[in-house]
Amino acid sequence: MRTHARTALSLRCAALLGALASLACGPQAAPPLPRDSARQVAESDSSLRYPFVPIPAKTPGATLDVSAADICVPGYSKKVRNVTAAVKRLVYESYGITRHKPGNYEVDHLISLELGGSNSVRNLWPQSYRTHPWNARVKDALENELHRRVCAGTLELGVAQRVIAQDWVSAYRMFVRPNPADRRAPSRAPRIPPASPPQTPAVP
Repeated sequence: MRTHARTALSLRCAALLGALASLACGPQAAPPLPRDSARQVAESDSSLRYPFVPIPAKTPGATLDVSAADICVPGYSKKVRNVTAAVKRLVYESYGITRHKPGNYEVDHLISLELGGSNSVRNLWPQSYRTHPWNARVKDALENELHRRVCAGTLELGVAQRVIAQDWVSAYRMFVRPNPADRRAPSRAPRIPPASPPQTPAVP
């Protein structure tokens, strides 16, 4: 019994000494967190800047005086679309883009025409096709989904206009899916033609 008592006492003393040493040394610093990759930064809504989203001071969004009944008429967008080449040049210049290759951008309506957006320069911005994962094609999917909901009567037009103007990326996460599908074309290995069958020598 005395041996057991001495052992228990020794264990308690060791534990107490360990606790005192820990207090003397202070808390251990947590290991540093891994740095975000470029793609993770791009997918963080709070860190998104142009060219993923428009510059609010230049493109706050603007609408026409229309109703849900107006925008749900087939052919409405084509009827009201009116962005001249001169207006497009003005939009590019306001964002400091003096030259670009065809297919790099589109002059996009922040609040799309199908949601009652206007052709004002306050509603236009050069949206990139080449950014990833947020780009013009992804935003098109959001515009179509919001239009579908408005015309189905499940979403008010004013709400749809506000969410896409304030933060179209967050609106995409809310109304379409948490993250866009990867629409980049997969790399393909070069096609190797099949080998020609061996030629059988002719019998004389």
